[in-house]
Amino acid sequence: MLDLGTSFLASVARDPEALAIVDGDVRLTYGAWYEKISALVAGFDGLGLRRGDHLVTVLQNRWEAATIHWACQFAGIIITPLNWRSTAEDLDFCLDDAEAKAILYEEVSAAAVRSSKQAHARPRIALGNTRSQDLSFDSLTGAGAGGVRPRVDAEAWSVMLYTSGTTARPKGVPRRQRAERAAALAHVAQNLYAAHERTLGAMPLYHTMGVRSLLAMSLVGGAFVCLPRFEAAHALELIAAERITNLYLVPTLYHDLLHHPRFEATDVSSVRKLGFAGAPMTEGLLNSLMAAFKPERFVNHYGSSEIYTFTIDQNAPAKPGSAGRAGINQMIRVVRLGAASPDHIAAPGEEGEIIALLQGDESFEGYWRRPDADAKALRDGWYFTGDTGYFDRDGDLFVTGRVDDMIISGGENISPVEIESCLSLHPAVFGGGRSRARGRALGQDRGRLRQAPRRGRAGRARQILSRVRARQFQAAAPLHVRQCDPKVSGRQAPAPQAGCGRVRAGIRCHSVHRKSHPALVRSEAACRSMSGS
Repeated sequence: MLDLGTSFLASVARDPEALAIVDGDVRLTYGAWYEKISALVAGFDGLGLRRGDHLVTVLQNRWEAATIHWACQFAGIIITPLNWRSTAEDLDFCLDDAEAKAILYEEVSAAAVRSSKQAHARPRIALGNTRSQDLSFDSLTGAGAGGVRPRVDAEAWSVMLYTSGTTARPKGVPRRQRAERAAALAHVAQNLYAAHERTLGAMPLYHTMGVRSLLAMSLVGGAFVCLPRFEAAHALELIAAERITNLYLVPTLYHDLLHHPRFEATDVSSVRKLGFAGAPMTEGLLNSLMAAFKPERFVNHYGSSEIYTFTIDQNAPAKPGSAGRAGINQMIRVVRLGAASPDHIAAPGEEGEIIALLQGDESFEGYWRRPDADAKALRDGWYFTGDTGYFDRDGDLFVTGRVDDMIISGGENISPVEIESCLSLHPAVFGGGRSRARGRALGQDRGRLRQAPRRGRAGRARQILSRVRARQFQAAAPLHVRQCDPKVSGRQAPAPQAGCGRVRAGIRCHSVHRKSHPALVRSEAACRSMSGS
């Protein structure tokens, strides 16, 4: 397996004049970008960064962030990108945990960096406005440098991503260059990317989806068009102006594009391939995107930071909700809930925990200094994902949620994901999320499903209830629906979101209320147990 530096050099040799990266007025070919990357590696040398050091970045998607990522691959530095929304406390934890040698930030993350005690104990490199005690990014790249050669092989560590920690401290996920390149190759193959594709660099480079888009474009001589911060209007402008050929986003961002007032007037005809990951996509959104884009390929990618690909469905609309079958570098099983062994396999149709083979080329090898997390997730050569799902009779995987998401009512296991997808087909409903609260009777878990109505449609409670009861078994139907006003202090209250566009809540949510929506319909799924249903 090639290391990532050599892989990039091969792209430069194949097509040095091909467009590689776009960020506003910055447009660099592969040959010109290689010169920038080489200069930055020399700057890292001057800073004293060495192979195996961690470099923390707190940046939006800009050409400098992509350049830093590639320079680290050549130098053998472990890039450790963090959410640019991170607090000072977040930075303190990650800088200390990773034993980072330096931190690189920009204006949007400057307040947190300046308040971080751990950041003050390390060299700080700033993009844009620089304080006197910090280094300027431009000072690292100002001097010319000859073409840098890769200093490490494919076994070197490439990147360490931190998993979001909503209920516990985040976990570092270190990944080797060979695993990163294998994942990028799989991404190219599974999405059937062609030479000189153009992708919208919308998913953040601290997220596995963003990193995959960056690396995949390099393999096909394609262009990574930076979108520093997702705004639907700006994204639509770039799609039309740059003739974007493929999109790889979480469902929430597709929702935002599709329902933006400018969408109908935007030329999106260049987009021929759609891909999504990070959360299930409702049947309603699948149908709407098919009608709007008419793509040649519509891929549902199911994976994680730890193992990039679990499964792939290359025709997602054909079987809504299906995550497909194992990717080209993977084997997948569903084991019984609470199983101690990977050999306790669930029957077809039986909901259980999804596990993935650690031997796969895209796999990580364990969490960063977290033996407790390794003991929980890594067993007998398999990665226990914590996701629940089942195989249907065709052998396709359906992901239903998280082990700790399950609504349990009188002994019945009920998946909120299926209810959400059903609700999404109601003409009055935009989308929604879910949370869970303890019921008072029968030891029920009371699952709350919040739905945002379309503009101008009130979304009657009885109609929404009828929708679920008609399509789901009675035990899964909400008992009642109520409307609530989401305004807080005179403004709309958006659902809490993670930086990658997913809802952040006490349990994982698969859709989102946007603050442009005037009201919410809250569906409380106090799900009744019905034996024999």
